[in-house]
Amino acid sequence: MDVTEPDAVLPPEAGVSTGSLARRVGVSPTTLRSWDRRYGLGPATRAEGRHRRWTSDDVAMVLEMCRLTAAGIPPGEAAKVAKDHSEGREAGNDVASSARPSGGVITPSQADSTSPYASRSGSGLPLGSVRQECKGLARAAVRLDGAAVQDQLVSAVRSHGLVVTWEEILGPALQAVGRKWQSAGERYVEVEHLLSWHISATLRHLYVSAVAAQKSSRSAPVILACLPGEQHTLPLEALTAVLAQRGVPTLMLGGDVPADALVAAVQRVGPSAVVLWSQSTSTASVPLAHHVAATRWGVRGARAQSRVLLTGPGWRRAQHSGLLRPQGLHEALLMLDGELATSPTP
Repeated sequence: MDVTEPDAVLPPEAGVSTGSLARRVGVSPTTLRSWDRRYGLGPATRAEGRHRRWTSDDVAMVLEMCRLTAAGIPPGEAAKVAKDHSEGREAGNDVASSARPSGGVITPSQADSTSPYASRSGSGLPLGSVRQECKGLARAAVRLDGAAVQDQLVSAVRSHGLVVTWEEILGPALQAVGRKWQSAGERYVEVEHLLSWHISATLRHLYVSAVAAQKSSRSAPVILACLPGEQHTLPLEALTAVLAQRGVPTLMLGGDVPADALVAAVQRVGPSAVVLWSQSTSTASVPLAHHVAATRWGVRGARAQSRVLLTGPGWRRAQHSGLLRPQGLHEALLMLDGELATSPTP
């Protein structure tokens, strides 16, 4: 049994304790001991008193193990690659290379897993039954491994497309981090910020790439906006990126859009539809949504109105007769397809 002691009382060359390493990489101390017992993936030295001390090389080996298992590689295989990589053997480099596709990203399809929802180690987050890629992404975020987070985001989008990636991987991971943050105080705020930043960067890159490949369009755009006081923009960023990939013009107004500015944008642009996001009931304003839906635009004698979609959990208690209420990204896309097919040209 390991005895955890403060690392500050020992010189840096002595290494870190199992407890400290577990907190850093986002796995439990029990998992680290199990890897040591089963695969020989343990610390190279022990200090006096039989305390396990993990050196910088040991930490690098564990981080590699975490990265590989997060990508779906079975623990036994991952441990062999991690150990070989740590020891610098040529055979280890060959195994690692063969496990990676072009770009150096290990995809879930290459893992020896019988189910996309299987996972062999936890992140400490309340994820429940989700895709293995979701758990791997959460583990990478908990250990603050930005490079692994980005690699897994790119791999997930490449393998599953943006809609599935958002609904089955990114959305559940963000919700779990949010719940953990609420229950653990400020302890996990850095995890949420890291994960949100990388997701936002990925979504915006996809949007920019899609728009750059499009020809100019004269069709009316879809306006996307968060209601006044609402700052959660990631779901709208995901929808904006998907619409861009489908060639649909959009006007993303972002978070906390004042009511007057929102109405003015509708009057000036004449959108095919308006998507309003509310994360909490405190920002879900049904009167404002009805006002946007009643706003008329266009030339005199041929004025039109835009359909309004209420998105986000903030609307769950709201009475929204006459307004569309999609449940998730996929349903929002189906509703927008119907609106775009019948919308007038401004």
